[in-house]
Amino acid sequence: MTRRRYQKKSTLSMVVMAILAIVLCAALLFGGLFTAKAQDKRPTPEEATIVKDGAKAPDFEVEMFDGSKVKLSDLRGKVVLLNFWATWCPPCRAELARVEKDIIEKFKGEPFVFLPVSRGEKRETVATFREKMGYSFPMGLDTDSSVYKLYAQTYIPRNFLIDKSGRVVKASVGYDEVEFAELVKLIEKTIKK
Repeated sequence: MTRRRYQKKSTLSMVVMAILAIVLCAALLFGGLFTAKAQDKRPTPEEATIVKDGAKAPDFEVEMFDGSKVKLSDLRGKVVLLNFWATWCPPCRAELARVEKDIIEKFKGEPFVFLPVSRGEKRETVATFREKMGYSFPMGLDTDSSVYKLYAQTYIPRNFLIDKSGRVVKASVGYDEVEFAELVKLIEKTIKK
């Protein structure tokens, strides 16, 4: 009799464990589907762009790496390339590697400002990156992403080419060599207007 009771308990335990395993598998499966559906809800780069081509660029003040402050509205009369980037972002790094020669040096002496703004990173992180890469050009620090959130919801690198009157000529997302070359031509054209 004791043996039969033990077998019943053992069988019951196995059934309970099997049911728990099925429930766990179902939870993982459906949880994965819900996660995938949530990821499908991520906005496209265009949907995540708040400031579109032709719009007035929202004004902001950003602290620069050297401790000074730059206010966008104080740059009126100049063409501004507002660039949002992060040290951990490979396309951002590739783009920044070209900026000094292909943008800063090319447009030196022109009514033009390259304004790269680090999105959501601490000064120490940017300092380490600058030192490692040998960058000495000015960089803004948007540690809480408040400036970035005026322009976009997600995705970097992002460039906003702003004309002398404060309007966005071109808003772009990502980096590739062809688009970068087109951006350089557009900066030149916008400066000449």
